[in-house]
Amino acid sequence: MRVWWCLPVLLLACAGVSAQPGKVVIYRCTDALGQLTVQNNTPCPKGSTQDKRVIDSAPSSAAPPLFITSPVPPIAPANAPPPHPPVSSQLPSVSRPPAAKPAAPKSTIADGDRLPPPVLFECRTYDNGRYLSDDGRPPQRCAALQTTGLGTTASGAGVACQMVDDQCQRLPDEALCENWKQRLREAESALRFGRSDSRDASAAEVARIQRIVTESTCGR
Repeated sequence: MRVWWCLPVLLLACAGVSAQPGKVVIYRCTDALGQLTVQNNTPCPKGSTQDKRVIDSAPSSAAPPLFITSPVPPIAPANAPPPHPPVSSQLPSVSRPPAAKPAAPKSTIADGDRLPPPVLFECRTYDNGRYLSDDGRPPQRCAALQTTGLGTTASGAGVACQMVDDQCQRLPDEALCENWKQRLREAESALRFGRSDSRDASAAEVARIQRIVTESTCGR
């Protein structure tokens, strides 16, 4: 802590300036950035913190103001390694590949030995729904009836339905392969998005229809 007070006097003595009795005022200035400046006979600039001290045996001749600044922070060598980047920036981006669809089983049946696919029916329900079926006479379904106003209860509501038949029509032979493949896609969708408790039955249906498509003339 005492070295900076002696530094101006030492520098003046080294410069060959003769000393004579007198006074020298040393100002120690610290600016807003914390940089230190030591100067003689010159007050600190505005905005700096000033520490003043008077020293005897100052040189007789007027010397230019002496300014000593705090040392510049050391500069890193040119071959110094760069700052370590964040760990997250070093990790490669990994994209998850889409789930591959299971390959269809290959048939060992020769093309000349293949048979046409089974007959297929296009059926429509009473509410105009459409589906494909192996059976041209599917079981009846219960169509709900409007029951508002019937009965003797206060609300007048009841539950009733009427058994109806789906209307099915056989598809022409030239359209069988296209519709069997369509039915396979529908069965695969039911297996993928259907209820978990019916997954075994849906998987068996997909395997059955896949075998029909692969082993019939549709698999050529």
